[in-house]
Amino acid sequence: MQTYLFVALGGSCGACFRYWLYNAHPILQQKTGLATWLINVSGSFLMGLVFIVVTERSGLSPHWRSLIGVGFLGAYTTYSTYSLDALQLLQRGDYALALLYLLGTMLACLLAVGAGYALGRLLL
Repeated sequence: MQTYLFVALGGSCGACFRYWLYNAHPILQQKTGLATWLINVSGSFLMGLVFIVVTERSGLSPHWRSLIGVGFLGAYTTYSTYSLDALQLLQRGDYALALLYLLGTMLACLLAVGAGYALGRLLL
């Protein structure tokens, strides 16, 4: 039961932070997909870093992985909004941009999680 509370606490914080970031700057609001891309890439980086720090190096309680990885980063990153942004680009007829956004996000997130993972190993 305690793990669920950690996930819930992290999730509520992650969702609020995502909402704040969406509204933090006018450019993020004007450019379809830019905020989502930034959130997913930064969340992927943090997931790689958190995985190493919490699970392999720090000796922290597994509750930290539930709080940060599953809860905060699970609510912070957003595949559903990524999909909606891509659909809106397709509906506008921006086919090349939609393809670039879909593939670019996947590649950037993969590179970001790898960079976070590598940084975690390097720091600890």
